[in-house]
Amino acid sequence: MSSTPRNCRVGVDIGGTFTDIALDIDGTLHSTKILTDYTAPERAILKGVKAVADMAGIALSEIGILIHGTTLATNALIERRGAKTAFVTTEGFRDVLEMRTENRFEQYDLNISLPPALIARADRFVVRERIDAAGKVLLDLDDASVAAVVEKVAAGGYESVAIGFIHAYANGAHEIAVRDAILKRLPGLSVSISSEVSPQMREFERFNTVCANAYVKPAIKSYLDRLVVSLKDIGVRCPVFMIHSGGGIVSVESASEFPVRLVESGPAGGAIFAADIARQYGLDTVLSFDMGGTTAKICLVENQVPKTAKTFEVARTYRFRKGSGMPISIPVVEMVEIGAGGGSIASVDAMRQIRVGPHSAASEPGPACYQRGGKNPTVTDADLILGKLDPANFAGGAIPLSVEASRQAMSDDIGAVIGLDPEASAYGTCEMVDENMANAGRVHTVENGKNISDFTMITFGGAGPLHAARLCEKMGISTFLVPPGAGVGSAIGFLKAPFGYESVRSAVFSLSNFEYLEANRLLQAMKAEALGFVEGGLDTGSPVIERTLFMRYTGQGWDIPVPLAGDNFDPASAETIAALFEREYERFFGRAIEGLDIEIVSWSVKASSPLPPVERVASVAEGNVVRPGKTRRLFEASQGAYLEAGIHERTGLKSGDVIKGPAVIVERETSTVLTSSFKAIVQHDGCLLATRI
Repeated sequence: MSSTPRNCRVGVDIGGTFTDIALDIDGTLHSTKILTDYTAPERAILKGVKAVADMAGIALSEIGILIHGTTLATNALIERRGAKTAFVTTEGFRDVLEMRTENRFEQYDLNISLPPALIARADRFVVRERIDAAGKVLLDLDDASVAAVVEKVAAGGYESVAIGFIHAYANGAHEIAVRDAILKRLPGLSVSISSEVSPQMREFERFNTVCANAYVKPAIKSYLDRLVVSLKDIGVRCPVFMIHSGGGIVSVESASEFPVRLVESGPAGGAIFAADIARQYGLDTVLSFDMGGTTAKICLVENQVPKTAKTFEVARTYRFRKGSGMPISIPVVEMVEIGAGGGSIASVDAMRQIRVGPHSAASEPGPACYQRGGKNPTVTDADLILGKLDPANFAGGAIPLSVEASRQAMSDDIGAVIGLDPEASAYGTCEMVDENMANAGRVHTVENGKNISDFTMITFGGAGPLHAARLCEKMGISTFLVPPGAGVGSAIGFLKAPFGYESVRSAVFSLSNFEYLEANRLLQAMKAEALGFVEGGLDTGSPVIERTLFMRYTGQGWDIPVPLAGDNFDPASAETIAALFEREYERFFGRAIEGLDIEIVSWSVKASSPLPPVERVASVAEGNVVRPGKTRRLFEASQGAYLEAGIHERTGLKSGDVIKGPAVIVERETSTVLTSSFKAIVQHDGCLLATRI
């Protein structure tokens, strides 16, 4: 074993199919992929950490920090595999979870079916109390109704309780009192209150968020407790931190208390990874494309920063239509996520058309070619039939693939139904999944007022580089980058993430009567909250503080984000804030509106450790075209035929080398497919820069 390295860090990403491990020692990367273990997810982590430590030649005790992200909370919500949970709310608001916002996510579906509430009506209880939007108590908490609810909770055998009262974002005293009453009667029960989980206005979103937190909290806390103990048992005694949905790092204790903030933690790591590459290459308009075994994630990275939001949806039930999912009100890296991964299952619908996803074969039983019991055809099976994958060298040879099993699955479920041979079925499957992803990218960029052809794609994930070239052809993108370690990109992104936490609260302030002293107190309290989560992770440097106001004209139903430079208001600040708002409003909508009062409805304070400086990557002159040592048949979708494609080992390439498509560049965790319309130039840092020929 080597002497203790100066900086030894591990990133761990649990996905729906693979658990990715990345170990960085002073800039040298070692990585692996392990099939996710659904019965005990920590087992895959222990196996993977041991494997990368052996690759690096270090003892487990030499690991200095472990940063973890996971989709376990997301999967629990999607699959409704959470704790038995009760919801306690204000009398008269028992059915908010079911009534939703009364918007129709599909205008012309006469038989529209709303997604079922996370907590069934029989498990929702009410107490008499009322607080107004300013935080003033209108109706005192009724002790008798509280006592009755406590007894119902005790008799119901619940594992967890969510508490959400009307306007608790402005005054959480009643929620705290009911939590205290429940814990006095049931000391071991898990209780979540909305004024701590999501102190934001709009009761449906806030109630749903606190219910989601309570629903997954027992399982996530149990898992994290087991993980920490298991790591110590094998000799990993370093601090363990979690990546949260906003792209920052928090302690395991914070993650256990607010597990709903982990819902998009894995994809957030991928966006951070893409942003780091964008900084190195000086790219200001980047489309991050992360395709794993279960889902594909697309995120806009502008000015080298991932786009963020304060709400998002989980588990959309109607063709990924906005409004058909479960809204979560927490800070999050904004992205579109669709059920399109290597394990996504292909089928034929009633119109005799091939459909792909959202259901996935995941790691258990896995695609048919894994020979682990899976019988349904998947995207991985299609990629194998079309020559994109080497059956003897998948995952570095750890998982031998069966072409015959893939062909049989395609024949049984697709070919036999619509009269196609396995190759045509695989072609249809890949074209459908690629079109789904391309359409998601187009919609996402249009919704943000952008032209997708202006972007550079940065692709990663086990399946991302396999499909990137075809996606670029469909979306009109002329350049894409495949970074080193792309197969475990999210795990590497965890190692690039800052310690960070974002405090978000709703508090309405009118600029015509701006209470600047109260606004100062609010921002200082939020700053203290955010710093409390991150200061323990600061090694050097002062934290970076970012403040954002969410503002609107009085009477409008929605708000826009307005960056704020400082947090010390005075009597003249209202005029300054109004000018900032009007500038942003004009940027969003073209012109400001005269004569209307302006109000602040929500506030955000984000504290994070400073990002280390990056070394810009110098451009590389085109060198010699590399001749392949071997070839194999690769199906080219744009030509509808098999071509002979050169096979190149990525580890054998050097800076300046040029690879022309059709070609496949192979590495342990993924493969990059170049169609005949692309060539790739190896950069100084090992990135593959692919451009249209």
